[in-house]
Amino acid sequence: MPIPSIHDVIIASLSRHSVLDPDDHVAIRRLIFTQRQVEPSAYLVREGEKPVRCSFILGGFTYAQRLTSTGARQIVSLQIPGDFVDLQNPWFEEADHNVQALTRAQVVDIDAGALRTLVADRPAVAAALWRMSLIGSSILREWIVNIGRRDAHTRVGHLLCEFSLRREVAGIPSTRADHLPMTQEQLGDTVGLTPVHVNRVLKALAQRGLIERDRRQIRIVDWAGLRDASDFNPRYLHLTSR
Repeated sequence: MPIPSIHDVIIASLSRHSVLDPDDHVAIRRLIFTQRQVEPSAYLVREGEKPVRCSFILGGFTYAQRLTSTGARQIVSLQIPGDFVDLQNPWFEEADHNVQALTRAQVVDIDAGALRTLVADRPAVAAALWRMSLIGSSILREWIVNIGRRDAHTRVGHLLCEFSLRREVAGIPSTRADHLPMTQEQLGDTVGLTPVHVNRVLKALAQRGLIERDRRQIRIVDWAGLRDASDFNPRYLHLTSR
């Protein structure tokens, strides 16, 4: 089976959200990009900087975060292979948050001006990117509910369910589909808990037979049980076809 080109991967991702015609494919293949590897914790986007590119994730994971004036961190989104990093950036004068690599990541950088031109010229591509951006907003709304109205056990379980399902849909091998490569501190900064509290929650979920733990690896062993215990309904992920 031939290995898909980077342009093919981008086209496949966009095609999940809009019907692209052959001319759209040609326009996407004209995009000039830079491919690079980003080490864990390295910044892809820094708050306050003028955005000059938009990145697309080929492999690995990234996260967006905001810092308070006292240095407290809130992780506000996770990106997986097939996602664009900060689709808002090409249309704003400065970045309003940071994006860092959660794991070693392979990314493709596309010039912000070139992406704006592509969107202006190709309505179907614009529709795909708009839908991707709207899904990101839908996920953020669910995260607000998670932090604001769910208890600690439900918050953590809900995040585990989401990450596992998003990985599965992205085609990441099922043998690792439930692996969430986050430290307890990062998990806490995502769901609004201290690392100590996160550790207690993970122990409780494991004792209930819902997950297994091996250092930073967390594996779901009872999907239906964790889904029900975590108030998880995937509707907000909009996984159905366009």
